[in-house]
Amino acid sequence: IAQCLVGSEMCIRDSFCIAADRNTGKRICRQLRKADGNRRVLMLAELEIENLAVIAHARIPFSPHLNVFTGETGAGKSILLHGIHAVLGQRVTRDIVRTGCKKAVVTALFTHLDPLVCARLDALSISHTDDELLLTREIAADGGSAARVNGHTTTVSVLREIGDALINIHGQHDNQVLLAPECHLQILDAFGGDDTLLHQYQDTFRQLQQTAKRLNHLAKQEQDKAHRRQQLKALVAEVDELGLEQGEEEALEEELNLLQHAESIAAALQAAAEAIDGEDADGSAVLLTEAAAEELSPFSDMRAEFAVLGERLAAAGIELADIASECRSLRDGMDLDPQRYATVQKRMLEIRRLSREYQCTGDELVERRDRAEEELAQMQGDTAEIAALREQKAQLLETVSAQAKALSEYRAQTLERFITAVTEQLAFLNMPNVILVGKHTTGKLTIHGMDSLEFLISANRGEEPRPLARIASGGELSRIMLALKCVIADRDSIPTLIFDEIDTGVSGKAAQKIGMKLREVGQLRQVLCVTHLSQIAVMADQHLMIEKQTEGTRTETHVMVLEPEGRVHEIARIMGGENPSVLLLETAREELKRWQKDLLAEGEDGQET
Repeated sequence: IAQCLVGSEMCIRDSFCIAADRNTGKRICRQLRKADGNRRVLMLAELEIENLAVIAHARIPFSPHLNVFTGETGAGKSILLHGIHAVLGQRVTRDIVRTGCKKAVVTALFTHLDPLVCARLDALSISHTDDELLLTREIAADGGSAARVNGHTTTVSVLREIGDALINIHGQHDNQVLLAPECHLQILDAFGGDDTLLHQYQDTFRQLQQTAKRLNHLAKQEQDKAHRRQQLKALVAEVDELGLEQGEEEALEEELNLLQHAESIAAALQAAAEAIDGEDADGSAVLLTEAAAEELSPFSDMRAEFAVLGERLAAAGIELADIASECRSLRDGMDLDPQRYATVQKRMLEIRRLSREYQCTGDELVERRDRAEEELAQMQGDTAEIAALREQKAQLLETVSAQAKALSEYRAQTLERFITAVTEQLAFLNMPNVILVGKHTTGKLTIHGMDSLEFLISANRGEEPRPLARIASGGELSRIMLALKCVIADRDSIPTLIFDEIDTGVSGKAAQKIGMKLREVGQLRQVLCVTHLSQIAVMADQHLMIEKQTEGTRTETHVMVLEPEGRVHEIARIMGGENPSVLLLETAREELKRWQKDLLAEGEDGQET
C-alpha cells in the first residue's frame, strides 16, 4: 500500500494506486498518513548553539515533519546551517567563533534511532542507550576542534561518518548534481530501489579487476624473466655438466697437496716406522721400551710404583708398535701415480674456472645451482598460474558482461517509470510543458556497469530536449531537484533533509506547489527548509523565525518557534514587508488556516489547490 502524492494520483512507492478509484485511494492514503504521523522515526529533535558568529545562544526544537526557517536577509540563516554542518563533522573555519569568545559549541540531539544508525554506531564501537544520540562539536578560536558522541570524546571524522547517515543538506550548489551527467545514473539507481543486480555486477567486476591486475603483473614479470630464465638454465646446465658435488673442491685441494709431496711423505712415514719398530735396528723405540721394562721388573714386588711404571712401559711399547704399523699402512696407501696427479690438477682447474665465472666457491656453486632449479620451478608455476588466470578472466568477463546486460535492461525499465514519475511531479510544480528524456547509452564496462545516462529536458513545446546545463534556469533546477527528492523520498535512508533556499527563482503558484511538495516529503522524512516565500512558510508543521537584534554594542541573532499569532505576523511581513497592514495580517491568517487543514482531505473534496 502506497502513499499518494498531494494533488496527484501517482503513488510514491509503486507508481500506481491499488484503490479502485481516485477518491478511495486518497482516503486510504490519508489514513495511512495519519498512522505514519504517529510512528517513531529518527529525527533531529533539538539543536543547541553557543557563540557561533552572531548567535550567542540558541536552543531550537524541531518537528518530525516540515520545519521552516524565515527571517530577513542577513539575519543569520546561513549561520544556522553552518552550525549543522559543524556538528555533522564538516569542515569549518575558526573565524566562525563569536568575537571575544574562546570557543563555539554546537550540540544536536537525535531521537528514535533506527537499526541502520544503530548498526553504524556499533561498527564504530559507540554505545547508545535510551534510543538517543547526542553529537557535540567544539570549535576553538585558536583553530582547535573537539568532538563528542553521547558524551564520549571522539574524532571529527567519526562525527562526519555518523552525520552522513543522519542528514542530507540540499543547497543551491547541490543543483550542480543535476548538471553533471555522471551523477544521473546514481539518481536513477536510487529511484529503482533494488540494488541487487548492481551489487552482483560490482562484485564480479571487482573480481575481474583483481584477476586482470594479477594477470598483468605476472605477464610483465614473464617479460622481465626471459633473460633471467636463460641465466638460470645456463648455471644449472654448467654445474650439472661438471658434475660438481658439495665438498668436492676442498677434498681435491687436500688430495692435490698430498700428491705434490707424495714421495717425501712416503719416505718420512717409512723412516718413522723403522725408528719406532725397525726389524734391523737394535735401538728402535719399541726395543728400548721393552728393555726399560725388563730393568724394572725384578723390583715390581717391592713397591707399587715400580709395578705401575712397568705397566706403563708395556703399554707404551704396544702404542709405539701400533703407530709404526699405521705409518707403514699410510705409506703403502700413498698414490705415487703421476697420472692421478694430472687428473686431479685438471679437475681443480675446471672447478676454479667455473668458480671465477660466477665469482663464488665450488660449494657456493652447488648451492646456487639448487636455488636456480627452485626458481625455475617457481617460474614454471607462474606460467601455469598465468594460463589459469587467463581462463578465469575469460569466464569472469562472460559473467560480468551478462550481468551488465541484465543491469542495463533493468535500468531501461526503471528509466521509463522514473521519467513518468518525475514528469508528473514537474507538472504539479507548474512545469507542465517540460519534457524530460533520459539519453541512455551503453559502452565499455566500468564499476557502475556499461551504461551512461544523461537527463535532457525541453522546457517549452516544440523545442528539442537538451542538456540541463544549457537550458535550465536556477528556479527550474530547484524544482527538478525537488521533484527528484519526491520520487525517491521513500527509498532514501537519510531521515532528515535540509533545503537551503530551494525556492530560488520561483514565485506565485509554483512556489505554492513547492511548499506542498515539501510538506508531502515531510510526511516521510523530517524536513528543514530555509525560505523567503510565504507560500512555503504557511505549509510548515513548525515555523521558526531567525531575527537579528542589537543589544548594546553587540548584534545577536535569535531563533524562536513562532506561536500561531506570531506566524501570522511573520507571514504578513514576508508578503508585504515591515509593519504589515490589517489587510495583510488578515490575508496571512486566512492562508495559514487554509493550508493547515488536511491537504488530502481537501483534495478528496475536489477543491483545487
